[in-house]
Amino acid sequence: MSSLAQPLAASLVQSVDWLALAPPTLAALVGLAVLVADLFLAEHRKGLLGWVAVAGLAASGLLLLPLLDGDRSTFCLAGHTDICSYTADRFTLVVQFLVLGGALLTALLSVTALKDADRVLPEGEYWFLLLSSAAGAALLPAARDLATLIVALEVASLPAFALVGIRHGDKKSSEAALKFFLSSVTATAVSLMGISFVYATTGTLYLTQVAERIQHVDGQFHTLAQTGVVLTLVGFAFKTAAVPFHFWVPDTYVGAPLPIAAYLSVVGKAVGFTGLILVTVVAFPSYADVWGPALAVLAALTMTVGNAAALRQRTTRAYSAVRLLAWSSVGQAGYLLVPIAAAASSGDADHSIGSTLAYAIMYAAVNLGTFVVAALVGRTHATNRVADYRGLYATNPVAALLLAFFLLCLAGLPPGIIGLFAKVTVFSAAVDAGLGWLAVVMAVNVVIALFYYLRWTALLFSTPEGEPHKHRFPAPLTAALALTGAVGIALSGAPQLILRFADTTLF
Repeated sequence: MSSLAQPLAASLVQSVDWLALAPPTLAALVGLAVLVADLFLAEHRKGLLGWVAVAGLAASGLLLLPLLDGDRSTFCLAGHTDICSYTADRFTLVVQFLVLGGALLTALLSVTALKDADRVLPEGEYWFLLLSSAAGAALLPAARDLATLIVALEVASLPAFALVGIRHGDKKSSEAALKFFLSSVTATAVSLMGISFVYATTGTLYLTQVAERIQHVDGQFHTLAQTGVVLTLVGFAFKTAAVPFHFWVPDTYVGAPLPIAAYLSVVGKAVGFTGLILVTVVAFPSYADVWGPALAVLAALTMTVGNAAALRQRTTRAYSAVRLLAWSSVGQAGYLLVPIAAAASSGDADHSIGSTLAYAIMYAAVNLGTFVVAALVGRTHATNRVADYRGLYATNPVAALLLAFFLLCLAGLPPGIIGLFAKVTVFSAAVDAGLGWLAVVMAVNVVIALFYYLRWTALLFSTPEGEPHKHRFPAPLTAALALTGAVGIALSGAPQLILRFADTTLF
C-alpha cells in the first residue's frame, strides 16, 4: 500500500463507541439469546424466558445512566466529528428511557398474559419479537441520518406486525395485523420516496447537512425538494396515527394481545413522534412555514376526531374498554402534535420539543397503568367491556383507586396533577407560538374528553351488578401497577421534575 493510501485508509476506519450503542444493542442481544434458548428449554421451563426478557430490558435501561455525563457520537463522517449517524444526547436518552421503560412494563404484562392465554402463543418468538422491536425503537432517537432513521423505524415496526397477529387462528388478530401491516408499509413507501427526493436534491442523508443544503437547492430542483419534504412528513404522519392516517388504530388495538396494544399506544407512538421531530426540527427547519401550519391542522383534526369517537363509544353495543383507549390514544396524539407545530413559529424550538417529551412521559406512565388494570379485569372478563369495571372498588379498591387516578391524569383533573401540568405546558407552547386558535381547539377537546374519562371513573365506584368477581393480583401485574402508580403519584407531587428531565437541545 502506498504512503498516501495508508493515511486515507486509516481515516476511514472508525472506532465504535460501544457505550453509546449499549442500550439498544443489549436489548437486541437478549432477544437473540431468548430465541436460541427457546430451542433447548423444556416446555414447562419456557416461562423463564419472560423473566430473562424483563431482566434484559431493565439492564438496557440501567445502561442509560453512564450516558448522562455528556453527549456521545459514533459512525461520524470522516473528518467531521459533528456529523454523525448515531448521537446519544439528552434528547436521545429521554426517548430511550421512555421506550425501554414502556417495553419493560409491556414485558411484565406479557408474563401473565402468555401464561393465561386461551391459545398457545410461541413464547420464544414472542419475546424475540418484543425485544427486537424495543431495540429498534431505542435506536431511532439516536439516528442522525435519514437512512439510519428508516432502518430503525422498520426494525421497530416489522416485529410489531407479527406481535399483533401472533394469536394463530384468531380472525380479529389476523385482520388487525393485516391493517397494521398495510398502513405501515404504505407509510414507509411514502417516506422512502420522499427521502430519495431529498437525497437527489441535497446529495446527503445526514440531517444537519440536509438542513443546510436544502435551503440552497437549484431552482430547477426546488419543486422536487418540496415534494420530498412533503412526502417524508406524510409518511411519519402515518406512524403517529394522525388523522386522516389513523384508521388502523382501533381494530389493531382490539385485535392485538392486550400487552401489545399497550406497547403500541406508548412505544409505537414514541417512535412515530420521535421520527417526526427529527425530520421537521432538525432536517427541515427551513420549511417550517410548510410543516408548521400543516401539523397544526393535523393536531386539531386528530384530537377532535379521537375524542369525538371515544365519546361515541357509549352508544355502541360492544362498549369495549380497549377500543375506548384506542380512540383516546388518537386524541392524545393530537395533543402531542401541538408543541411540534408550535416549534415552527416559536423562538425557542427546544422548549417546544421539551413540552412534547414531557407530555409523552406523563402519557406513557398513566396510559400503561390503565392497561395494567385492564389486563387485571380481562382475567375474569374476556370481553373487557367498560361495563365490566362497574363496582371494581368493591372487589379491588387499590386497582380501582389507581385506575381512577390514571383516568383523571389523562383528563387533566386533580388529583392527577401531572396530567393537568402536562396539558398546561402544551397549551402554553401553543399560545407562546401565536397559535391561539389551536389552544382554543385543545381547550374544547379537553372538555369533551372529560365526559368519557369521568363516566368510566364514576363506574368504578357504582354498585356492582350480580355477583362481584374477585381479581387476583399476579406478581408481574402487581409490579407493573406499583411502578406506574409510583411514577404517576411522584410526578403529581413534583411535576416540575418532568420538565427538567425532558429539557433537551437538538441544535
